[in-house]
Amino acid sequence: MHLELDIHNYYEHLVVERLHEDNLYKSYDKEFLADLCCLALSKLPARYIRHEVDMAFYLSVEQRTSMVEESRKAVRESLDYLLTKSDE
Repeated sequence: MHLELDIHNYYEHLVVERLHEDNLYKSYDKEFLADLCCLALSKLPARYIRHEVDMAFYLSVEQRTSMVEESRKAVRESLDYLLTKSDE
């Protein structure tokens, strides 16, 4: 068993989903996006799961909506921070 492959933080999925929805992959290189993900995930709580389907059974619509909004805010704040730092 490889624990590092069997478990992951559900917010990782939400943050990457946000990068795709906001088309950030088209605007920034992999290094920048990796920094962005690290910063955003550091702003979010850990929610570890083994399988994506687990979340379908344990989250209400309200909880899922809240997590999506939290991830959206974390990505936006982290992007603003990185862009401000790159201007300095």
